[in-house]
Amino acid sequence: MRLRKATALAASVLALSLAATACGSDDGDGDGGDGGTGSNAGESISIGIKYDQPGLGLKTPDGEFVGFDVDVATFIAGELGYEPSQIDWVESPSGDRETMLSRGDVDFIVASYSITDERKEQVDFAGPYFIANQDLLIRAGESVPDEEAINDLNLCSVGGSTSAAKVKENIAPDADLIELATYSECLTGLENGTVDALTTDDSILAGYAAQEQNVGKFELAGLALGPEHYGVGVPKGETELRDDINAAITKMVDEGAWDEAVEANFGPANYNAEPAPEITETS
Repeated sequence: MRLRKATALAASVLALSLAATACGSDDGDGDGGDGGTGSNAGESISIGIKYDQPGLGLKTPDGEFVGFDVDVATFIAGELGYEPSQIDWVESPSGDRETMLSRGDVDFIVASYSITDERKEQVDFAGPYFIANQDLLIRAGESVPDEEAINDLNLCSVGGSTSAAKVKENIAPDADLIELATYSECLTGLENGTVDALTTDDSILAGYAAQEQNVGKFELAGLALGPEHYGVGVPKGETELRDDINAAITKMVDEGAWDEAVEANFGPANYNAEPAPEITETS
């Protein structure tokens, strides 16, 4: 559904309607059986996330959704009046995010979505809510001494990501770059020797390196290749929704829930996250 605040009149009419329904109900649960208890009881909200980014957005084998982005999105949804059970999680590949927002597939996207001027021509952002730095994930025991050496590597990244664009345009234009649909595919190539390094945000790379099945196999090169400011993507022109999300992010930081989510999701990887950034996307 598209999120909009109800007018005072509409809210009054809705309250009267709900009161009448409750008085005439025999089932006693008061929520119509839809499981919501917030201000949007009985409705749902669609949120785009990544399904294959450990530490940020991951769909587990048992169908649960975990990660820092998931925690941020859940907190935002709660501030908008939705219970966790009312969230419909939608996989949002990097190359599809603008399209998904423009055609209304999701209400907003929290998916390691870097804020760029080019993307802001198509969508609006709230935030930022996190700052990462681009780096390389390499096989344990190997090294990349400096940025110049990247030009001699076979790299892998995800098509449509800012990381892929930066490598080609600014960091290592002479490197051989393979662009695949997911980082998991790139990781497979790194493990079997098809590629020399996976390049994307260090937060994503740390998540992969910390997975139980990957411990001891991979490590970050430790190159600071430029900051990435993660924002919450919203449809173009949805300024009221953007402002509500900014307020939710601010509250999450002020209450300490942001720090708790960072520790819970990145602590096991010994990843030193940047402090919560200042909100800049306000107009």
